[in-house]
Amino acid sequence: MTGLRKIGLFLVIIFLVIQFIQPVRNVSTGTDDDDISRTYLMPPIVHRTLAEKCYDCHSNNTRYSWYFSIQPIGWWLASRVYEGKARLNFSDFKKYSADQARQKLERIVGITDGGSLHLKSYSLLYPGLQINREDARAIHAWVQTRLTATD
Repeated sequence: MTGLRKIGLFLVIIFLVIQFIQPVRNVSTGTDDDDISRTYLMPPIVHRTLAEKCYDCHSNNTRYSWYFSIQPIGWWLASRVYEGKARLNFSDFKKYSADQARQKLERIVGITDGGSLHLKSYSLLYPGLQINREDARAIHAWVQTRLTATD
């Protein structure tokens, strides 16, 4: 067996072995009591947009695609979810202090206004997650009412 074949066989074996090391899935049952939708009254368009386009990385319940089971892709996606939840977790929103919640809401407005919601590499895998202008305006208007209600 030549050196290149040995290396190729070794890489195939490593690839097959790592398939058995699956990351923990971020899945909960139902909506948490601390969820933002139970913390604040929000228009259906805002709730739908957050649930469909943000909750996968920013809540305790992620919908997974088939390729999550292929490593190292699954590890990378799991790390993105972990980092996203560390920045903002809609499922735990009620646990934030008033100042933290305000900062998170202000950041949501800044991000939706700027249009850069996701990492470019993540957007390639999930192109349908971009928030359109109508949804961004609805989120912005809702957040502004929340911010003025707490002043």
